[in-house]
Amino acid sequence: MKKITSLLAICFAVVAFGQTATDSIMLDPQQQLNSAQRILSGNYGSAVTVGAYGEMTYNQPEGKNGELDVQRLVLLLGYRFNDKTQFFTEIEFEHVEEVFVEQAFVNYSVANNTNLRGGLMLIPMGIVNEYHEPTTFNGVERPAMDNVIVPTTWRELGVGVSGKLNSASLGYQAYIFNGFRSTMSDGAGGLTGVLKGSNGLRSGRQKGIKSTVDSPTFSTKLEYYGLPGLRLGLSGYFGKTQADDDIEGLDGANVGISMVGLDARYAYNRFTARGQFIHASLSDTEEYNTATGKDLGSAMQGFYVEGAYNLLPRSNDQKLFVFTRYEQYDTHNSTDGALVRNDAYNRTDITSGLSYHIAPGVVLKGDYQFRDNALNGDNVDNQLNFGIGVWF
Repeated sequence: MKKITSLLAICFAVVAFGQTATDSIMLDPQQQLNSAQRILSGNYGSAVTVGAYGEMTYNQPEGKNGELDVQRLVLLLGYRFNDKTQFFTEIEFEHVEEVFVEQAFVNYSVANNTNLRGGLMLIPMGIVNEYHEPTTFNGVERPAMDNVIVPTTWRELGVGVSGKLNSASLGYQAYIFNGFRSTMSDGAGGLTGVLKGSNGLRSGRQKGIKSTVDSPTFSTKLEYYGLPGLRLGLSGYFGKTQADDDIEGLDGANVGISMVGLDARYAYNRFTARGQFIHASLSDTEEYNTATGKDLGSAMQGFYVEGAYNLLPRSNDQKLFVFTRYEQYDTHNSTDGALVRNDAYNRTDITSGLSYHIAPGVVLKGDYQFRDNALNGDNVDNQLNFGIGVWF
């Protein structure tokens, strides 16, 4: 406990000093851009645009050793072929040992506020999956429900359209993607399962790595920005998981997925708030669990609400947000057949802390997480977190 108290004291001491220019990342939800939007909208002065974002974190569970990690470093590259055609990619280095292509797509502007896109793209579900740069959210770690239910960072290969209807204050996206992978051949005429109850659909992300597809999935999002300071989102994702040709006809090889999400962001003076609700309904999970021996639930559901207040005057270039986020998420919201709900998968996190924006695109973070689940007698470690985030 003394170690925790000392680290908290250091955090508050760090955020008490400093004066630099204002953060260049818009905190008004209606103006907020993610990495792809920033580069595509600003790539007019030169053919090549370069950027990056990264996070260095320290996680200290109560009673256990802490962990220091360069959690991710992402290189952003954009190329403008002409006034209508651009290419954008994110190359991610995770934990200084893994390399992934997080996005890689061509954007073609067919008209004002209407774009055709094709390639490896983010699924527009919720907030953090699209806006996951470290200066755009409070907390050292992303919301946990965006890890196990959405699951961030969720990207697949596809084609589609995006744009705005300014007269109606609406933004829209609609894509056809390949889907999650749910099973693999076990080499003996049976199935090996990829999906499971503890982390839902997360292990099924194909990430553009030799992805298989036997049926397309549909993803769409509408955003409303007609009221000052407010941005509302409605997301949908519908389809089936994908299986290789030699096993796709077996019972339990594929799982149907219908996911819907609601999200809201709001800012007024020095106060900001955001919230999110996600529900995913899965079909054929009884057959899948029987064939694979897994414990995948037939429904997953979660939500969070967060409020933050800037402790510094609005005239200050720097910003110091104190925030609290409450989230509840359950990957066994319901189960089919003989599978009994596991209450350990019904989890609650309360995260409180500080986000100190010391310079354009630089944030220092510190927070404490109170973590629990619905399983009687189960002990979940609370956790202290510190981090440094950059984005340019």
